[in-house]
Amino acid sequence: MRIATVLPAFLSACLLGGCQAASHTKPLQLAPESLQQRFNQSRRYVGIAESDLLSACAGVLQDLGFTLTQTHGRLGLIVAAKDRDAGNKSQSTLATLLNVLADIDIAVDKEQQIRASLVTRPVVDSTDAFVVRITFQRVVRDSHNEISRRESLDDAAMYQRFFDRLSKSIFLEAHAI
Repeated sequence: MRIATVLPAFLSACLLGGCQAASHTKPLQLAPESLQQRFNQSRRYVGIAESDLLSACAGVLQDLGFTLTQTHGRLGLIVAAKDRDAGNKSQSTLATLLNVLADIDIAVDKEQQIRASLVTRPVVDSTDAFVVRITFQRVVRDSHNEISRRESLDDAAMYQRFFDRLSKSIFLEAHAI
């Protein structure tokens, strides 16, 4: 009987929530920081074949501990992932205290998967230049195996380290070192 009274109220709330105005006045307008993020995520390479560039990218990702999950040379695509611990000592301590003192079982971050998506594309006005763009994302799972966070990683230094390694790899490959 209770479901019969709660269900219409729940459906009404869902419908009214869907009718709210969007919080953005211009939904298709990019955020001001998106140009800087694209700059951090992209580099141009000249004088290297796309297949050699993709090979160097794959090597750098593997050196960084990633496992290649998808590659497609003709599309210039590499997708890779690596699993890491996401445990937080203060979060775990609080969860343990709540469990012991109040018999409350709360979920805490347990593991995370870092994903890398890389694409290459030819530069329009050049025959031997390519742009490499890579993005890193993180998916965190909690102790109940639920996704607690899904986010893009926008640390400029992280992208700079990747491209520094890629440039070294390309240099070594070009000089057969």
